[in-house]
Amino acid sequence: MLSLIAKRLGIGLITVLAVSIIIFLGTKILPGDAAELRLGQSASAENLAVLRERLGLDKPYWQQYLSWLVNFVQGDMGNSLSGDTPISGLIADRYQNTLIVSGLTALIGVPISVALGVMAAMFPGSTYDRVLTFTSVTLVAAPEFFTATLLVLFFVLFLGMGSTIVSGSTDGMGLFELIQHFALPITTLCFVIASQLIRMSRAAVLNVMASPYIEMAILKGIPRRRIILRHALLNAIGPIVNVIALNLAYLITGVIVVEIYFSYQGLATLIVQGVQTRDFVLVQSLGMIFCATYVVIMLIADIAAILANPRQRHPK
Repeated sequence: MLSLIAKRLGIGLITVLAVSIIIFLGTKILPGDAAELRLGQSASAENLAVLRERLGLDKPYWQQYLSWLVNFVQGDMGNSLSGDTPISGLIADRYQNTLIVSGLTALIGVPISVALGVMAAMFPGSTYDRVLTFTSVTLVAAPEFFTATLLVLFFVLFLGMGSTIVSGSTDGMGLFELIQHFALPITTLCFVIASQLIRMSRAAVLNVMASPYIEMAILKGIPRRRIILRHALLNAIGPIVNVIALNLAYLITGVIVVEIYFSYQGLATLIVQGVQTRDFVLVQSLGMIFCATYVVIMLIADIAAILANPRQRHPK
């Protein structure tokens, strides 16, 4: 287990480093820079040169990247190029907002989706299974903004419930008040993760059900529900946990469309603002946070899958 964790951590560090290089080069490909956007089109060449020198944009690309990397490793994210504001403060103001929506979505959507997928595996080929499969495939094909638009049309315009703008302070709110406040974005994200979790849970359980020991249990007359819950589910937990981890990483890093649609001030909208202002320091810092979150979640998923299935702890 320790060797596996060390190996995955090494691969994760290499992945984070590669992602940081790709993000840096991507921001440099975009036309213009932070100095031009701050001073405007009417700025003189002398003023642009002075501001670029102050921001460090006059240095070669490799020097800019290494300077940022050294500061980041030391725990210093630096200041935003677009407003000289400490990036740690900008992220602290937004991280809680994204974490609230992502946490509530995972708390509600993941257990329900896995339970629906397992129930579909209990009754394969039934009307319930076909309806659920058709619904999940439809949700996979529907983009987030389309699902959000349908929910707004139904709840806000037709029923008069909820709001299309999710903003304001959430201090002092309880769990049910938070769910009510973020009902529409949470429902949208639940539909997104459910489309994958339901299908993967069903497929993983049915794949294990084709094993010889399961067939023997069926021949002994053990009820299908007991076979799935007590024998098949633990052996199918590996793929299910990996899909759950991917969806949890998506909830942290990939909610840009949902946050922009509902005017919610989270990390996703912050990175969009960084790209618009050519603030590569802000984009780099957020990119590292997103990538590190993904690596950590996938490592936890691998460990959980190995602990749940003893067979994966042995090479044969």
